[in-house]
Amino acid sequence: MATISDLITENSNLNANEVEHLSELVAEWRLLADLSFADLLLWLPIRRDEKSWPEGHLVIAQIRPTTAATIFADDLVGTTINWGQRPLVDQALSEGEIIKDTKPELVGQTLIKEETIPVIFNGRILAVVSRHRNADLMRQPSKLELNYREIAHKIYKMVAEGNFPIRNSLYSSESSPRVGDGLIRLDVNGVIFFASPNARSALSRIGFHRELEGENLGAVFSNLNKGDNQPTDESWQTVLNGKSLRRVEYESQSAVLDILVIPLTEGNDRIGAIVLVHNITELRYRDRALVTKDATIKEIHHRVKNNLQTVSALLRLQARRVTDPIAISALDEAVRRVASIALVHETLSNQSSEYVEFDLVFEQIIKNALNLNPRIIAYKKMGVFGSFDSKTATALSLVITELIHNALEHGLNESGDELTVEINKNGNQYQVSICDNGPGLPRDFSIEKSANLGLQIANTLTKNELNGSINLVRVGNLTRGDISFETH
Repeated sequence: MATISDLITENSNLNANEVEHLSELVAEWRLLADLSFADLLLWLPIRRDEKSWPEGHLVIAQIRPTTAATIFADDLVGTTINWGQRPLVDQALSEGEIIKDTKPELVGQTLIKEETIPVIFNGRILAVVSRHRNADLMRQPSKLELNYREIAHKIYKMVAEGNFPIRNSLYSSESSPRVGDGLIRLDVNGVIFFASPNARSALSRIGFHRELEGENLGAVFSNLNKGDNQPTDESWQTVLNGKSLRRVEYESQSAVLDILVIPLTEGNDRIGAIVLVHNITELRYRDRALVTKDATIKEIHHRVKNNLQTVSALLRLQARRVTDPIAISALDEAVRRVASIALVHETLSNQSSEYVEFDLVFEQIIKNALNLNPRIIAYKKMGVFGSFDSKTATALSLVITELIHNALEHGLNESGDELTVEINKNGNQYQVSICDNGPGLPRDFSIEKSANLGLQIANTLTKNELNGSINLVRVGNLTRGDISFETH
């Protein structure tokens, strides 16, 4: 699916800054659609080169309002028209002026009023916005609707003057406050002269229960907590005076508000501002609950790792008190296996995801194995593991530990010890091969019949936990252990 930047680049010769201006307009124009209760289309002139007169127009973006029923049920992006088919679009492009007060036209059973606005940037007309609204809904507007439409008219004028969207804006994200969340209109001095019902409810939640109109918005917030809840180093009067684009959160004991201030201009003069207010109390409480949950899970992994290390230390103490070589060897193997599981939990305790970056675990496994071996081993790794869930990572760490130690114990070569680990991945399918250059396996060797406890553990874990297979084979003078499994 082509992005708006792709459509502009493929069908025009606009420079990078002009493309960015149109992209920012589309990122932010839900505000315009909601304020004017209208469907919006963005028309890009189609021309062969800069000096050519447009042959027609292409719809490169479309948006529907959340404050009214949509006019266009179909997706019109990609629609092209010839010059002359939409006179109002042609006129806005030619004259560089907003075309309004036009006669409504009957579309199906609905009277539709269309207005067109040129999108100007650095003195150049880049495109045209057409807005389409139900004329019947405009006949007896409420106070809220009148304010919304008047604000929309002023912002459309800013579009035609090249002052909207405001560069480096703060309100293009999906989480930003919307018109329906709550709207406050300020005069040039930061005094409220209109507040929507949702905006009144939001301020009521943080403790302001009086009439809003006529109040200075910055003073309202400053007086609520007597300066104890400042947004930054600046005062609330500075942040909420409407002179510049600002986004800030206000938090009280009872509620959290997301506040977006958008200045309104006419030419070079500031004429006031609108303030969008969104009550995000439940959202913030949910975010904090998730953070607490993540911290709790990390702490659990940390404690499991510590407990496993304690078990490992106890086994080492026990190994020092026995004299039977077989018992010592068994305890040492148990220490090694517990340490492998502890590595997985240590990795989980140091990251926010429940997926384990297994290459980190593997590097520690191989480091510990090589450090415990008195001989110098030529080691090589090819490929990467990536991330696994904790269940897969735990089983795989034990299996790999057993195969590596089996290779180091039985795969030594007097002419030089070599150990190679190769990871091959095809989608979700993995094959891990561990090779040594030792004397090789007996010709009648079978992992199923082997008395080696480590290999039996590796075989069982591969089948039961990884739902895979393990195979030890002799290739020339090499012994190779292959682990095959699939992740989900």
